[in-house]
Amino acid sequence: MAMSQEQSVRLGLWVLFLLGAGMEEVVEGCSCHPAHPQQLFCSAEIVIRAKISGEKIVSPSNSSSPYMKMIQYEIKMIKMFKGFDKAKDIQYVYTPVFSSLCGVKLDSNNKAGYLLSGSMWSDGRISIGQCDLVESWDNLSLSQKKNLNYRYQMGCECRINTCYTVPCVSTGENECLWTDWLLDNSLNGEQARQYACIRRTDTTCSWYRGGPPPEKDFLDMTDP
Repeated sequence: MAMSQEQSVRLGLWVLFLLGAGMEEVVEGCSCHPAHPQQLFCSAEIVIRAKISGEKIVSPSNSSSPYMKMIQYEIKMIKMFKGFDKAKDIQYVYTPVFSSLCGVKLDSNNKAGYLLSGSMWSDGRISIGQCDLVESWDNLSLSQKKNLNYRYQMGCECRINTCYTVPCVSTGENECLWTDWLLDNSLNGEQARQYACIRRTDTTCSWYRGGPPPEKDFLDMTDP
């Protein structure tokens, strides 16, 4: 899942709190706000498909705290979906060692690889975490794989409103109501796996499911 700048700041403050308090263990877990895959795509700075070729534990040279340690994953990038203006080639991604700090564990034996999204630090390193769009490539639906190419990006100006209770009413024409959590108590339901919220030519936003090119209702395009 994608970590926004605000989430990154919260994580950093949480680490500093741990260090200042001298705590021996992390007592709170990672917490992420429910988000549709398109929201995670749009909020990420980098979105790639990659295979994991190695990993090691690294830590800042000026810190001996275990909470500052990161897993450095060596990757082989297969395709970049977002971030062309920020990075040309990515060799490593970083995540906290502790899952309670939103760290993620990736498998180097996963031959199909992963979809990875994340943010870029000021030194150019790429950070990924549980609140980013991190998923085994084989677990993605065909529609999700197609949406990564252009549909998600087409709807980044749209707002996806998560429905938790009824009634759930749209507050504007540039909004799509996401009901997976309400209907299925799941963040990986039909709308998450099959739909993208796309801006129409009349500037309104609506859910679109892959199929024949929607040349009349949406921007002129063809499926990959």
